Parts: sequence; C-alpha cells; structure tokens
Amino acid sequence: MTSPNNAVTSVESSNPTSPHGVAGTLTVTHEHGRHIVVRTSGVEIATYVYDSATPAFESPKPYLHPLRTLDGALVSAYRPNDHRWHKGLQMTISHLSGQNFWGGNSYVRDRGYTRLDTVGRMRHDAFDLVDVTPTELTLVESLTWITSTGEHWVAERRELRFHGVNAARGTWMLDFRTELRNIRGAELRVGSPTTHGRPNAGYTGFFWRGPRGWTGGEIVTADGGGPECMGRQSPWLAYTAEHDEVDGGGTVLVFAGTSSAPVPLRWFVRNTPFPAVNPSPAFDEEVVLAPDETLRLAHRVVFADRAWERAEIETFAAEHAP
Repeated sequence: MTSPNNAVTSVESSNPTSPHGVAGTLTVTHEHGRHIVVRTSGVEIATYVYDSATPAFESPKPYLHPLRTLDGALVSAYRPNDHRWHKGLQMTISHLSGQNFWGGNSYVRDRGYTRLDTVGRMRHDAFDLVDVTPTELTLVESLTWITSTGEHWVAERRELRFHGVNAARGTWMLDFRTELRNIRGAELRVGSPTTHGRPNAGYTGFFWRGPRGWTGGEIVTADGGGPECMGRQSPWLAYTAEHDEVDGGGTVLVFAGTSSAPVPLRWFVRNTPFPAVNPSPAFDEEVVLAPDETLRLAHRVVFADRAWERAEIETFAAEHAP
C-alpha cells in the first residue's frame, strides 16, 4: 500500500474460510498524514488516528477510535466530558520521570490532581510497514515521545495487527506490541498515580475507555470478576455490557500479555463511574529504564458482538491466548 502524501489508498482482500466460520472482506483505507480505517462487511471496525489536532493539554498521541464490533456497535469513547484526554484505545504513560504522557492534570503526592506544565506528546515519525494480506493488516510505526520542554525521551517502535475476523463467532482481534527505548541520556521511571500516593489508581500504559452506555457492565477474569480485580494479576479480563441506541450487547476481552520489566502487569479496571480497562506495567511499583534500555509490552484485545457468559469467554480465551 503506497501512494503520495495526502492521498487516499484503498485495498480490498477477500478472506478465506476460517476454522470456525467465514470471515468477511477486509478493506483498508489510508488517508496519508491522518488515519487508517479498517472495514469488514461494510462496517468500519477500527480507525487508527496517528496525527490529529489534539490540544496540548490532552497529550497528543495516536489513538484507535471509533472501535466497533462486527455488527457495527460502538465500543469506544472519544473525549468524554469527564476526561477529554481519553480517546478510545491508546498507548500512554501517566507518570514518566515527572512528565505526563497521559494528558490532563497530574497526580502529585500530598497535593492531589494538579494542572502542571509537564504534559508531553507522541510524534508519529513514519510507518515502516503497512502490510495488507487476505486475512489481516499489520502496521509497524516509529514514534518519538517529546516532553513539554521539547526533549526527546523515548524512541518507540509500535506494531498493530488487525486480524481474526470471524463472522460466525462475531469477533475480531487486535494485537499491540511496543518497544519503548530510553533515549533521554538518563534513567527514566515509569509510574502511575498509585506509585505517587493515590491508592488503586495505577493506570498507565495500554488503556481502553469504553462508551458511556457501558457504565456498570460486568467484569470477568480468569479467577473471579468484578471491580475488586483492581490491582490484581490475571492472564485475561473481559468487560461485557449492553449497548445504547442498538439492541444487544458486546464483549471486550483483553489479554494482559507480557512485559519485559521485572514488575508484573496488574489490572486497572473500572465499570463505574465509567468503563475502563488497562493492563498496567507499573500499577504500584515503578519500572526503571537505564539509558538506552528498552521496555517491551505486548497485549491482545478481542471485540465480540454479543455479551458473552463466562463459559464462552473462558473457551475463547483458551483458544486464542497469545
């Protein structure tokens, strides 16, 4: 997929029969310099916005929104009135050696949330690979994390793989991998509000914000369920709810994946006052990166067009664990 800047490129590939059913036609449209849209059977299931006019206070960065199930139901939120910097599904770090790559106010020990001039941004540098096959789209992207004062602190290599479209089961999958290399010339400390003094607020890293209509949905993990999963470890976590506007419900199943750091991945999850899921790499313990050291993270997300019961979640998780 290649074309001049500011042009639109569209590629279609017919998917063969999968082991569990027939997948639809994959269509990828790239509006160069702005976003990439992935469609199947006429539904825009994902839009990856890699350059947008985001206000500086919201920490400009690439994001995935809108995200939809195969039946077209929305399963992401964009700039909700409670947190304008929440944008669908995005890679973030809320506390990075005094800089905020999350957006909004920063949590300060003994002061609470405070508006600081420390909000950084992530710059899209290039796509090293945009590969469309009959069954998937793979993007490999280079980015630079730039502080509020213009310093380059992180060189990121990111990979997104859209795949697993299965019309019979009503599912599609996204694999997300990232390599975050410290180019600051000094150590970097990856943290969260919890590492800075706020209990059970360990959000940082790969973060999904669900639609407001999904508030109060059900949380299911491998060893239990519910908001009490906050700060716990589990190989996967599923969030199910009923949609507004359209009949039926959906499921977002997130595999915690892996981190190269010695600190374990722990879940930040809420179903009230809003739906959110985040396999946090630094929930209650900082990750320290020496100069030129790389933090590697890998996660998988499954989007299903029904609100699954535990048995179906467990079956799918066993079949599709990364």
